[in-house]
Amino acid sequence: MADITVRRVDFGYFVRPAGETGTGSPRVEPALGYLIDHPRGRLLVDTGMGSHPDVDAHYQPHRVPLAAAVAAAGITLTDIRYVVNCHLHFDHCGGNPELAGTPVFTQRSELTTARTVTGHTLPELVDFAGARYEELDGEAEILPGVLVVPTPGHTAGHQSVVVTTGDGTVIVAGQSHDHATAFTGDVLARRAGVGITPAWLGRLLELDPERVVFAHDNAVWTP
Repeated sequence: MADITVRRVDFGYFVRPAGETGTGSPRVEPALGYLIDHPRGRLLVDTGMGSHPDVDAHYQPHRVPLAAAVAAAGITLTDIRYVVNCHLHFDHCGGNPELAGTPVFTQRSELTTARTVTGHTLPELVDFAGARYEELDGEAEILPGVLVVPTPGHTAGHQSVVVTTGDGTVIVAGQSHDHATAFTGDVLARRAGVGITPAWLGRLLELDPERVVFAHDNAVWTP
């Protein structure tokens, strides 16, 4: 759809410790959201990093506050009509409480995990005053041209957002993969019939993406 666009929103960066990178060295990663300009209202995919002393000590985040991040994209918090969180870890839903009353689309399984599994996220980012969830059970078109597709792996309730724009289909894949290189590896492995790739990967590819973007990588995958 020609009148739908997708723009990146910069929420800062954090340091992933060596024990979590698989390389033996720490890695600095961006925290990125995506603003979907839609005729029915602006939709924000992910809202930045939450704060807690233990989180800050572990990840050393440098945050761009939600209001400042969306201001850099030319809007204010009151312009945001909908939110999608790819999942409910602290670094993806940190700004949700600042958008109280705004519908937040999440997989039902992800919300249940966030509420019941200790350590999954920061509880105050989930059940805050004015929280309003639209719980999904699988794939759903939440707006014309905006499709949510479950992409479990990083969490069981992880989801991606598929956006039909005038320049082709853009998939906001969140943390389906930590970086574009890992996504490329899975696409090539699937093509070659080598190894095990996510069961949902074929569904994303059949949607014919022109670009796939990620929450923790500035790089963009293109076919």
